[in-house]
Amino acid sequence: MTTPAPAPPAPRHRLLMPLLLILLLAAGAGSLALGPVALPAGRILAAMTGEGDAIARTILFDLRLPRTIIGLMVGAMLGLAGAVLQGYLRNPLAEPSVLGTSNAAALGAVAALYYGLASLHPAMLPLLAIAGAMLSLLLLFLLAGRSESALSLILAGIALSTLAVAGTSLALNLSPNPFAAMEIMNWLMGSLENRSAEHIWIALPCILPGMALLLWDGHALDALSLGEDGARSLGVDLRRTRMRMLLGVAIGVGGAVAISGAIGFIGLIVPHIVRPLTDRSPSAILLPSMLGGAALLTLADIAVRLIPTGNELKLGVVTAFLGVPIFLFHLLRERRIW
Repeated sequence: MTTPAPAPPAPRHRLLMPLLLILLLAAGAGSLALGPVALPAGRILAAMTGEGDAIARTILFDLRLPRTIIGLMVGAMLGLAGAVLQGYLRNPLAEPSVLGTSNAAALGAVAALYYGLASLHPAMLPLLAIAGAMLSLLLLFLLAGRSESALSLILAGIALSTLAVAGTSLALNLSPNPFAAMEIMNWLMGSLENRSAEHIWIALPCILPGMALLLWDGHALDALSLGEDGARSLGVDLRRTRMRMLLGVAIGVGGAVAISGAIGFIGLIVPHIVRPLTDRSPSAILLPSMLGGAALLTLADIAVRLIPTGNELKLGVVTAFLGVPIFLFHLLRERRIW
């Protein structure tokens, strides 16, 4: 008599996705309502129906709504990219910068600021950032060659990331005036301030295809947990999987960094937060990481607006202060499992 195959392990917390959706909705609503000028629910509803005052409509539709949508998109992209890279590379420290994508996108944006191209049109900065991410993808393929090993990608990514950081530092060192250097530094610290609907339409054609490519290979990531040989024996085409993963990271993260600046730690810590609440398979943390990244970045952006300071804090600074203690807590809690 044949013994039936064991059922796959059930998620540890079945309410994870509903709770993340509730948190996401709460973060989005809070982003619309909270800020230097608080908007009560009644005033928001009146503005949405066209009956509110002009000030409320301007704050809601011109300032906060684009900022909220961008925060949700960027956070979702970074969280998903971090989860995919940690699964593909089988490295708990992997995040978009490990392949040099985010740093190359940042270098492209810095070039737009350094040469004054950003002042020609608002789309120039994000377009050059996306171009930098795509160039890093091309170089990554050239450096990694035909190797299907994750180690080859990591080593090539580290080389590209280091080169991009060096280029950014060179631009700061040779900046023609202090104002240009200050503009570059402000962008590198990351922010969603003064974003408009135009930025949404610039990033959306990159982020949506990037997400689709990264969500495509969930089962391949599970197979890769057995190693390259094990995944190949299960019928996984490692070359096509790598191609889709690299394209998804380069296109999606390039589009996200292009409009938000350099924001770290989201792609690193969010998969660690949701992993203990799942069955720990790489595919099981993809959607939770996407939702968790969107919620966490939006909540961090709310904190940026509410913390009383003379100048608004940069979002990258806040995510770093939030990320380090969360990451250390989960590191101490999960180190025996890894």
